[in-house]
Parts: sequence; C-alpha cells; structure tokens
Amino acid sequence: MTTISDFTITRFAFRRDRMIGDSQVGFDVCNVAVLELRDADGRVGTGWLLNLFYALPDRAELERAFRTEAFGGLRGQHPVSLIHRISRPRGGNQKPLSHGFGEAIDQALWDLASQQAGLPLYRYLGGTNPRVPAYASGLDFHLSDAQYVQFFAKAKAMGFGAFKIKIGHPDLAWDLKRLRLLKEAVGPSPVIMVDANEAWTPKQAIRALHAYRDAGHDILWIEDPCLRDDFEGLRQVSEAVPFTHLNTGEYLDLSGKRRLIEARAVDFMNVHGKMSDVMRACWLAAEYGVRVTLGNTFLEVGVHIAAALPEADWIEYSFQNYKHLTANPIRFEDGYAIAPDVPGHGLGLSEEARREHAVDTVAEGLRPAGPPPAPITLD
Repeated sequence: MTTISDFTITRFAFRRDRMIGDSQVGFDVCNVAVLELRDADGRVGTGWLLNLFYALPDRAELERAFRTEAFGGLRGQHPVSLIHRISRPRGGNQKPLSHGFGEAIDQALWDLASQQAGLPLYRYLGGTNPRVPAYASGLDFHLSDAQYVQFFAKAKAMGFGAFKIKIGHPDLAWDLKRLRLLKEAVGPSPVIMVDANEAWTPKQAIRALHAYRDAGHDILWIEDPCLRDDFEGLRQVSEAVPFTHLNTGEYLDLSGKRRLIEARAVDFMNVHGKMSDVMRACWLAAEYGVRVTLGNTFLEVGVHIAAALPEADWIEYSFQNYKHLTANPIRFEDGYAIAPDVPGHGLGLSEEARREHAVDTVAEGLRPAGPPPAPITLD
C-alpha cells in the first residue's frame, strides 16, 4: 500500500438543465469542485465539494485552504489507515473543514483504498451484488405541471417503477393535484414516495397524509415531514400514520442519526455523503431493525454503499446534468442502478471535462455543460 503524495483541485460552475428544488429552496446552477488525492504509484482518488447555493471560491483559494487545513494530515499517510482511524477531537479542534473538504476527502480516501486493494468500492465495503433498486426523483417543486408530467413520463419509459415527488405546498390541493398528475404520467399503481422538506408541523403532516390516503394515494414513505431534530414530533407522525413509512435523517450528523434511531422516530433512515459516517450509522440502524435509503450523492457514488448494505432498499436518482464530468457515469437498467465493476468507485474526473469545462475563478462565471439543454433532459 502506497501513501498519499499530492492533490489536485478542479473547479466547475455550469447551468443546470432545470430549476431544481423543493418546498423551501430552488437553484439552477451547479457549483462543484473535484478533489483528487494522488498516491505515490499514480493512483487517483476522487471526491466532490458541492455548494448548492453559492459559487465556490477561486481554485487558488480552494487549494490554499486545503493545503493549510487538511493536506498536512494526509501527506505520507496510507488511505486505508485514514479511513479506519478513530479520532476524538477536543475543544477548538471540533470544527468542520472549509468548503466541504471533509466529505470530499472521505470519498477520495475510500476510492484510493479500494483501488489499492484492486476491488470495486462496493466489494471493498463487503457487497456482492452491484444492482440496487432506484427510484426516479424529480426535485420537481418548481416545475410547471406540464414539465412535471413530461419528466415522470420519460422516467417511466426508461424503466423506472418508483417515483418520489416534492410536496408541502401551503395549499393541500396543490399536493393532491401533483399526486394525481403523477399517476396520469406513469400509470395507476406506481410506488410513490413524497418529500416535504420539513414544510409541516407534526399535526399538519398527519392531516396531509390522511388526506392523501383518503384521495386514494398509497404512499410508501413520507420524507422529512417536520423539523429534523423534533424527534418526538417525528415519532408522533410515525404512530399516527401506520399506513405510511417515515423517511428522515438526511440533515442530521452521525450523532443526530443515533438520537433519531434511539427515539424510534424513523422507519427508513436517509443517508448520503460522507461514507465513513454512513457506514457507522447504518451499522447502528441494523441493530434497531431500521431500513436505509441512499439519497442523492454526487454522480450517484452512493450506489457503492447501497450495494454493500443489506438494509439499503433504494437509491435516489434525480437526472442531474453533471455526467459530462466523468467518462463512466453510473448505469441504470430496468429501474436498477449498477455499481461499476472496476477498482475504486469508478467515477474519476474525465480529462475532457478538465480541459473543456473547468472554471478557475468566480469572475469567469458559468461554463456551458455541453450543448444547450432542453427544458427537461433525462440522459
């Protein structure tokens, strides 16, 4: 096993192919930087720094911050020792790294470690089956009704049989209309998940879910119905709607997920992002019999975690136009995501993207992500 010797950061900013968002937020630009950690044998581990709302700093500043805050603890270290290291920072050392470096480092280290072992990441994590059931997620709150119907009809035509929509509008009739339009787009008996993004109080959530049921809509799960750390409120929702599962946890850190599980306030724990924390949270979830779902992860890297965990039932796929950043995007087939059968996670930055699409400074603005997009694209 060789040690980490160098790093590269490449910055991107481009227009999304549609307005993406939920009942609380909306955004139409992708601001992302790619962190590459290089070992002494030339292998490259890749992770991503993503800011949903604001432009990332210039590449030079990202490199300065990374070198100052993080690289001293990585240089000369073995990736496998870092991913398994247990540390307990105290005092002023308990602080996140800037710009999302912590998550990007974690992804890059797991990528490097599994490459050094010569295994696909899902196998390095203990998985045996690369196929994971996937649901089509529109991030669709800001789409018009016509765009919404077009989006989900195309997802159905591509082989998806499960669909998640954004709800939580102040007017309950709006939610009910979107549920009706979904069935018009995909057929009468789909698997439906709904996501309120904390729009409601517990009582409002209970009222809405009963209204959905009374209108003939069978909902597999309600996601984030009320505030993330209102564990008692979440438990009340779960008990009051036994016909629908409760999916939550994505906004909580590892300690918060533990409290959520111990409060018996979750049926499907939503995880994504930092792989080391996800694996720890999922081990605890298994002890309590709580199922797991993988929310959105950049370039769908979370398929490796989902393929490795027997408790993971689903992975979210939102058809985001960032595939041009890698030469080998995750493949979807008949409603399944397929983890790549190559060493590591298989989602390294493509040289064409580095050459044609990188934007070093904020002043350069946005770089087109390939041809001008249609209003809705599902590629």
